[in-house]
Amino acid sequence: MPKATKEKAPGFEETLGSLENIVAQLESGELPLERALELFEEGVNLTRSCQQQLEDAERKVEVLLRERGEIKTVPFEPKAEAAASEPAPPAAPPATAKVEDFDDDIPF
Repeated sequence: MPKATKEKAPGFEETLGSLENIVAQLESGELPLERALELFEEGVNLTRSCQQQLEDAERKVEVLLRERGEIKTVPFEPKAEAAASEPAPPAAPPATAKVEDFDDDIPF
């Protein structure tokens, strides 16, 4: 009985390399419009994939460094769930500068 092989998504470097290749082709200016649009669409999808991989890596690093300075790997929540479960950072205090504070800077 043959094993079911699970295709692994391309890694960040491979995806970025494909994106760089597309950019070079588009910048050459020698493509027909239809092909340029196809490549542009593929480039947008590759950009999204790279962005997602970077966000996943960033969250993993944060999880590794978070708790009491100890390095720990734990599963992290998807972006939408993580944003909903984490408290919002405190708002910055309101600016309290007064007009009189700026009078000292006037040279005359």
